[in-house]
Amino acid sequence: MKKAIIARKLGMTQIFGGKGELIPVTVLEAEPNVVVQKKTVENDGYNAIQVGFGEAKPKSVNKPMKGHFGKANITPRKVLKEFRLDDAASYNVGDEIKIDIFSPGDRVDVSGVSKGKGFQGAIKRYGQHRGPMTHGSKYHRGLGSMGSGTTPGRVKKGKRMPGHMGHENVTIQNLTVVRAGDNVLLLRGPIPGPKGAVVVIRNTVKS
Repeated sequence: MKKAIIARKLGMTQIFGGKGELIPVTVLEAEPNVVVQKKTVENDGYNAIQVGFGEAKPKSVNKPMKGHFGKANITPRKVLKEFRLDDAASYNVGDEIKIDIFSPGDRVDVSGVSKGKGFQGAIKRYGQHRGPMTHGSKYHRGLGSMGSGTTPGRVKKGKRMPGHMGHENVTIQNLTVVRAGDNVLLLRGPIPGPKGAVVVIRNTVKS
């Protein structure tokens, strides 16, 4: 991985491209990320950097984390993420990672937590079909067959059933950077999470 940054989703809009085409984009706010800790092969067994995003109020940080930020001489941050960058050794504590590491046309992967939908039935959760809606059917939005009869006589693992929907870690790959600058990043298409969600943006690794 060569590039990575933490950002906040502001929402979606649309812009016009150079040929007049309409492009749906997601707007992301990516204020400078600060390197809070540097990990090395000698001390930790691998090279990586720990990055902080979004300033936090000192009263909302516990004593161990206050010591962690104090050691780095950095104001407390709300979000901490670790990146194993190829050039992690070139970073130092206190360095800033800005949005200009990306350029229009770059391909990126975006990871975040999807919107939570609560407890949902199999129709909404998995797109299953409903039963006949006539009065006599008595089976409209039910789950359907629960499996075979006497043999094996149980519900098999993996059966799609009602349950908690959404609020899962999701990664959307190979998105195109449309614009980057002034702490704002525009990506073509949608990304996981509601407005205000924190996401991680990484360069797409070509196979």
